Amino acid sequence: MGAQKTARDEEFRAFTGSAWTRLLRTAYLLAGDRHTAEDLVQQALERAYVAWGRVRAADDPHAYVRRILINEHARRFRRRAAEELVTAVPDRAAPEGPDGYARLDERAALLAALGTLPPRQRQAVVLRYWEDLTETQTAAAMGCSVGTVKSQAARGLAKLREASSLNGLASIGGGR
Repeated sequence: MGAQKTARDEEFRAFTGSAWTRLLRTAYLLAGDRHTAEDLVQQALERAYVAWGRVRAADDPHAYVRRILINEHARRFRRRAAEELVTAVPDRAAPEGPDGYARLDERAALLAALGTLPPRQRQAVVLRYWEDLTETQTAAAMGCSVGTVKSQAARGLAKLREASSLNGLASIGGGR
């Protein structure tokens, strides 16, 4: 049993190493701050570890764990108002280059606007346009129909386009 557990743990560590960055980015876009995103990823990976046999046997273990992450986000923020979801833009130095501060301002505006979306719309927009998932993959990750993904993403993009803080930015959700 000890050798099996060690092999299982090593396999899980390797998976975690390959999945961490992408899961953290998704969680950050859903939650709006790095600390909450890290907590979400850790909680999702804890659940994945407990169910590692099922996760490992899945057609796409990354998609399985992404679904756990989305469920964790939904559970955590189910009762909170959208205004509470993004409390602050993380402290970061401006990116280097002539437009570094402008890009940082745009990013802050976009994160703030994302934070005003209801959780399901935010999930649909993040998964479709940042994670670049298909509608079918997004539906599977969110546990809903493709039609729900389409309507939630369309509503979310419409709200983002209407956000006054984003008026100067390039076209949002261009052409999808």
